[in-house]
Amino acid sequence: MMGSKMRSLGFFLLCMGLWPWGSEAADPEVLKPRVPPAQIEEARSWNNPFPATPDNIQKGKTIFHGKAYCMTCHGKDGKGLGDIPGLTGKLPRNFTDNDWQAGRKDGELLWILKNGSSGTAMVSFIPQVLTEDEAWHVILYVRSFGK
Repeated sequence: MMGSKMRSLGFFLLCMGLWPWGSEAADPEVLKPRVPPAQIEEARSWNNPFPATPDNIQKGKTIFHGKAYCMTCHGKDGKGLGDIPGLTGKLPRNFTDNDWQAGRKDGELLWILKNGSSGTAMVSFIPQVLTEDEAWHVILYVRSFGK
């Protein structure tokens, strides 16, 4: 009887979105750094030169939803899409995941925008698509998903 109640409670919590099962943070792979070990300290030392003002975040949003086409994989709400035709490798990151947000420095995100993310469909965007300044603005917008 007790097992049945526990299963029912677990199912209820899962349906209500209160159970961590199925969220990206539950997967330790998501929290592993994407920057190679030999380069991670340098990448972590890079700081965003732009303050997180409403204007700068809006610039990042415009680029995220436009020129950089980030929303194609990460979705308009930043949660990442799982049903992308032709996608290979790991699913796009869920930018609303607070564990992921806390585990990444801005410099790591810039490194990924410069170099792509090995083992995923994330390719390099700097300088082919974005300037470095534009990328920093996108990072400000990505950070706004975690608030």
